[in-house]
Amino acid sequence: MKMKSKINKILGGKVFTAAVIGFVFLSLVFLIVQCVPFFSTDFTNNKMNVMLEGKYSVDGGEWQSIDTQKSIDDHFHNIKVRGKLNETAASFEILAISSRDVWYTLRSADGTYEISNRRALPDIPEEYFPPESKLINTPGFEVFEISTEMLPETIKSGKQDLILEVNYPYNMATQSFSSCFGVWLCEHDGLYNQLFFKSLPTVLPFVLVCFFGLFFFPVSGFVLGKINYRYLCFGVLCFFWGLYMIVQSLADFLNIWINDTTICLMVVRLTSYLFITTIFLYLKSSMQKSATRAVANCIIAAFFLTVIGVTALQLTYSSDLTTTSPGMFILIAVCAVIMIVLLCIETRGNRNAMLFLISWIPLILSLALDIIDQYIHLSGSHFFNYGLAVTMAYQIVRLIFDLRTQYKEAIRYQQMQKELYEAKVSIMVSQIRPHFMYNALSSIAILCKLDPDTAYKATVAFSDYLRGNMDSLKQTTPVPFEKELEHLKKYLYIEKLRFDDQLNIEYDIQTTDFKIPLLSIQPLVENAVKHGVGMKEDGGTVKISTRETDTAYEVTVEDDGVGFDPNEKKEDGRSHVGMENTKKRLRDMCNAEVIITSAVGKGTTAKVIIPKKEENDE
Repeated sequence: MKMKSKINKILGGKVFTAAVIGFVFLSLVFLIVQCVPFFSTDFTNNKMNVMLEGKYSVDGGEWQSIDTQKSIDDHFHNIKVRGKLNETAASFEILAISSRDVWYTLRSADGTYEISNRRALPDIPEEYFPPESKLINTPGFEVFEISTEMLPETIKSGKQDLILEVNYPYNMATQSFSSCFGVWLCEHDGLYNQLFFKSLPTVLPFVLVCFFGLFFFPVSGFVLGKINYRYLCFGVLCFFWGLYMIVQSLADFLNIWINDTTICLMVVRLTSYLFITTIFLYLKSSMQKSATRAVANCIIAAFFLTVIGVTALQLTYSSDLTTTSPGMFILIAVCAVIMIVLLCIETRGNRNAMLFLISWIPLILSLALDIIDQYIHLSGSHFFNYGLAVTMAYQIVRLIFDLRTQYKEAIRYQQMQKELYEAKVSIMVSQIRPHFMYNALSSIAILCKLDPDTAYKATVAFSDYLRGNMDSLKQTTPVPFEKELEHLKKYLYIEKLRFDDQLNIEYDIQTTDFKIPLLSIQPLVENAVKHGVGMKEDGGTVKISTRETDTAYEVTVEDDGVGFDPNEKKEDGRSHVGMENTKKRLRDMCNAEVIITSAVGKGTTAKVIIPKKEENDE
């Protein structure tokens, strides 16, 4: 017990220390990366929607002037921009065009200069297309660098107009232009400078989230004594939340490392689907009812199998993940509604479940706003990320406080085990007090001359009695009542040898189908013998009975001895620590209650009431 306590304390300390060190380290890196640009004069990085000064038209509508200080947040299927190269853009060495799920063409007004991300169809039969050409109608995620040195002088000097056409090819809810198309302005080190100084500060906090997900919550739950399923699920959720946000932050740069633009698309979509799956898993971990858990398992399995299915469609060049995203979005909404209904069922009479459900309201509201934004175009922002951040921050704080409470309870449990151990030692010592051993051995010594066979039986019973007391030190859990009753009979057999006809023993055992702490009834019987019947001149009877009610098991020890006045303060000079320890052990290990009633001259009754465990107790 002491060794286990030390190990838990050491491991617990290491977990929290490692968490703090990791947090401090990543925070320092974050601050350094944030501060370096203020001291650097070698380059300047910027991002804008388009590099042109002029006008634009959305889906064939009226021409509008471009405000280079603001992003173009119009939702579109086709947008056309005409104008001259921005002076700011012309002053940089690199123009990096970042596109998501759109085709674009940039050409000079006279047609002498043109760049495009449209892949040309090979002049060979379709079945012989190379793999990267199979999804020929999928733009994917692409970043393309243009060196301003390679631009014609007429374009660089602003003497000739450029025409930019961007097309969103999917027959679904349109996207905002700012979320699909942008231009990075970079110096000689290109996009890697932009990646380090713009995206890395955003990535680092979510690296910390991944760290917590992989290490802190699962290991902390294990340190508390077992693998905690809820902590494990939240750890997985944190990891995939961090991974999802990291991929979203780096989506503009994925094409730097992954040549196939459709694979870039797949990476971004799959991380979001896996993140949604872990949200469902975490919601299920808070469900206690078997029916709701079974339904949740079916929902999670169906969603995950669908994710595998749409991934297979892209890998077999049948349909890309953007094309299947409307169906997936509907499925996510349906699954989310069912999970919310299941949580509502769980909240009946459960305050913790109600608070847990309420904590997801920011995420639900943000998701609803994003859906509305698809149709009435409230803003170019993604409300989902803000709602998600609020919800996840609450979950992290809630689980850290819960972990702190669990850790305190574990320490309290260890302390209780220590007290129970000390109590058992005290009880054992009280049962083998020198005067009891002297009386028992004296009785056996006399029997050796008068009745050797009985003396032999008494010696065996006394030996078994002492062994039972010693075994109680190793027993940390309740034992079947039959074992306690067997030990009682050995004790009473020895006392019967001493008191002879002055001690009568009766048993009324109606049930034994329950458990009780070892040596928890004996102190009650010992009091009945020594301080009840033993104090009466003509002796008396000790009766041990058990019975079962609808809600509990009852063990009763009665005697018709001298009794005592319960209202009178005892000044007998004896220690009553043994009885108090007995009550504490029964309460802590079985949630049992000890009720003692007595009357002077009539005897004493001690009743132990052991509640039955609920069927759904785990």
